[in-house]
Amino acid sequence: MAKPNKKGPVRTIDIFCANCSQPLFKYRKGGKGALVKCFVERIVKNHTRDNLHCPNCEQEFARSTLIRGTPALKFVGGKVRFK
Repeated sequence: MAKPNKKGPVRTIDIFCANCSQPLFKYRKGGKGALVKCFVERIVKNHTRDNLHCPNCEQEFARSTLIRGTPALKFVGGKVRFK
């Protein structure tokens, strides 16, 4: 399988915690579908300490995984929202 494009899309989105609205990431997202996963190399700005827990309410919002051989975060359903 092909790896995701490192440069990736130009459009950036802000990802927030659904529980407390704390900003988590600024991310280069491709396409217009739902936010299911997040490739670590496409994160532009990181507001978290460990990429898996909200810095404000300590809720786990993602799980670390490998997708097509690239480190990624798979989001837990309903734990994040984006604009």
